[in-house]
Amino acid sequence: MKKQPKPLFFILLFIILFSQSVLSVDFVFNGFNSTNLLLYGIANIDSRILTLTNETSFVVGRALYRSKIPTKTPNSSHALPFSTSFIFSMAPSRNKDTLPGHGLVFIFTPNTGINGTSSSQHLGLFNLTNNGNPKNHVFGVEFDVFANQEFDDIDDNHVGIDINSLKSESSHTAGYWPDNIKSSSNSNNSNGDEQAFKVVKLNSGKNYQVWIDYADSVINVTIAPVESKRPKRPLLNVSLNLSDVFEDEMYVGFTSSTGRLVESHRILAWSFSNSNFSLSESLITTGLPSFAIRRTPFYKHRSFIAGVTLGSFFSLVFIGLFSLFLIKRERRRARDRAEMEDWEFEYWPHKMTFQEIDAATKGFLEENVIGVGGNGKVYKGVLSGGTEIAVKRVSHENDGMREFLAEISSLGRLKHRSLVGLKGWCKKEKGTFMLIYDYMENGSLDKRVYYDCDESKMLSYEDRIRILKDVASALLYLHEGWEAKVLHRDIKASNVLLDKDMNGRLGDFGLARMHGHSQVASTTRVVGTVGYLAPEVVRSGRASTKTDVFGFGVLILEVMCGRRPIEEGKPPLVDWVWQLMVQGELLAAVDARLRASGGFDEEEVEKVLHLGLLCSYPHPDSRPTIRQVVKVLEGKNEPFESETEDMEAYLLAKVKSRDMWANYAQNFGNASHPTFDDIRQSHYSSMSLSWTNTIVEGR
Repeated sequence: MKKQPKPLFFILLFIILFSQSVLSVDFVFNGFNSTNLLLYGIANIDSRILTLTNETSFVVGRALYRSKIPTKTPNSSHALPFSTSFIFSMAPSRNKDTLPGHGLVFIFTPNTGINGTSSSQHLGLFNLTNNGNPKNHVFGVEFDVFANQEFDDIDDNHVGIDINSLKSESSHTAGYWPDNIKSSSNSNNSNGDEQAFKVVKLNSGKNYQVWIDYADSVINVTIAPVESKRPKRPLLNVSLNLSDVFEDEMYVGFTSSTGRLVESHRILAWSFSNSNFSLSESLITTGLPSFAIRRTPFYKHRSFIAGVTLGSFFSLVFIGLFSLFLIKRERRRARDRAEMEDWEFEYWPHKMTFQEIDAATKGFLEENVIGVGGNGKVYKGVLSGGTEIAVKRVSHENDGMREFLAEISSLGRLKHRSLVGLKGWCKKEKGTFMLIYDYMENGSLDKRVYYDCDESKMLSYEDRIRILKDVASALLYLHEGWEAKVLHRDIKASNVLLDKDMNGRLGDFGLARMHGHSQVASTTRVVGTVGYLAPEVVRSGRASTKTDVFGFGVLILEVMCGRRPIEEGKPPLVDWVWQLMVQGELLAAVDARLRASGGFDEEEVEKVLHLGLLCSYPHPDSRPTIRQVVKVLEGKNEPFESETEDMEAYLLAKVKSRDMWANYAQNFGNASHPTFDDIRQSHYSSMSLSWTNTIVEGR
């Protein structure tokens, strides 16, 4: 008898099992963070919950797993099976006059981003021109809450299977068949099924769990309230071959949109596997936050009213009066809640009443105005207990709302001795917002360093150095000392305030942004003040800690030189100081009034000016970190590049090096050292802006 080649059999079995393990992708997310997903549109992660859209009109939100997953067997058209489960919530607007819509879709797609998609009825999946195109290679399971005739939707509360089009291959009213009720037939249209079937309202705000399984060219979709046992009978059971739809690798995730109809679409948990087994039991279904709409209070029910009317006359009068009081109070609270927005709930503990602020500022008298900002005036006020405050009125125009939210979301949670303290905020009807700060008795730094300031208020050399140290320590706290990295993005003399002891406090966080320490800022909006903007911000709009260091470098120079960064008829401050340094006349840049008074160490002044030049160098890689800046200002000569070279000596030698000029010339295409006109052009000409210290914003 011929023997079987057993070793060959085991080798083939090993290859099959190994290839299956390579193709396997399994994950469970009981809460999300920014490393799990790719986010597009207005999708974001807040408190570990994935929010695809909020109550903003005509927007798209999309979130995809961070990398593509295999969806076909190698060298084959066979589509791999998969099993996924997720928990979602669709919550309508708190404004009862706003209709909810439009829905969300679980998708497989070959591409990232949201190009080729539109909002409203297209659910952020397709647009008017590519809907129905077989080249889309998109598979989705839609949870739609609006009946669109152009897509042959069956109703305004359905689940559908979409292939390259929003006209579903198969759909059914959202709901489930409980296991404890036996239906009279297997037909979805039987009378018995209609009695047993439990409809669920997709956008009620309640949490629902979905199970989607695909194997052997059959797809099953099941939905039920969260914490319920998975129904045995699926909502949709459809024969479907995805071999022609799937590419070899696909992205998987979720998309949703709003139009004139708005609602919040959230994903609370998600599991996925293409290893032929389900991970749905690993999802945590208890203790989840609820976004369900509150039911009508019990005292408005007809049964309650009928019971009261059947009571005795005395009881009727007493209960009627008491109920009327409760109804009025509840309606007043409901009206207040309806007018509140999401951010108000988060920052409620800092809210102050308008009556308090109006009384403190004596009705916002003009004589109490102590400053004028880009989005409103600043008033001095005194609270009833005698505490002095500064009140900034923020206009709802010119991005005032964005500035207001940036202030309370960043400065409202930061605590440092060199930051201006935010005591609270106030919102008045018709879009008037107010920010309440600690009052700074000695005003802003720019009123005490420039040539045109009052001679009696001019700061001494020691005061200037101390204030620079205060601002540097505040920046170090923002960049490294808090739970998130905070980018100020508008460091300048007018944003540095002086308290009663002439200590420097960094304020005005209207342009600030925060993100995780391991993340890169995602914004590409050019924001800041001309003269303080780093060149890379102008080119790309992307801010970093090095752009804050650039602004601080300009601040050092203007404080030491008594000049604004840009003055009409004069070269930019940074260029001018560089020129004096190259000519060996660096001390000529120092404020003439300081030079006249004397009393400072020339070597120390040169060190500070060198540090300002290095911080404001055009290339971010050549700038120090704020931690290095603080150590130099404090005179801490700690090892830096080597054991024998201290940080201060390294930085000061670097700023004096001609190699920096050669590198600059090479990067900007000059054969020799760049002229100061070249520097000026590289810093400012691409902005096409006037010689004014105004805020620049764009996309």
